[in-house]
Amino acid sequence: MGVRCLIVDDDDGFLDVARILLEREHINVVGVATNTAGALRLMTAARPDVMLIDVNLGDESGFDLVDSIAGVDAPPILILISTYTLDDYIDLPVPGAVAFVRKSDLSGTTIRRILVDAGRAPA
Repeated sequence: MGVRCLIVDDDDGFLDVARILLEREHINVVGVATNTAGALRLMTAARPDVMLIDVNLGDESGFDLVDSIAGVDAPPILILISTYTLDDYIDLPVPGAVAFVRKSDLSGTTIRRILVDAGRAPA
């Protein structure tokens, strides 16, 4: 079945590039969302293994999205992504998110490694 991934980012250009990159590396992108409401709807409908969540979602925050997912039964693995480095965010680590990845380092291999480290590698 492979890894099922939902990408949440307000940059349409990044969404297109990330989808192509990840699908080329056999990550099944089950949806993309540009805001928290869309992300929550797609998370419920698509049941991804992992969600890539941009820290900055325009007027919204990826941190707030992570907080809103915290109470969900069997949530996906949550990975925060950003153009900036981890040092730029004093709020990390964020409870509920298992990793932080710079957008320039995003790859199928990185996602699979994080899932294995979290004990959630799909069969």
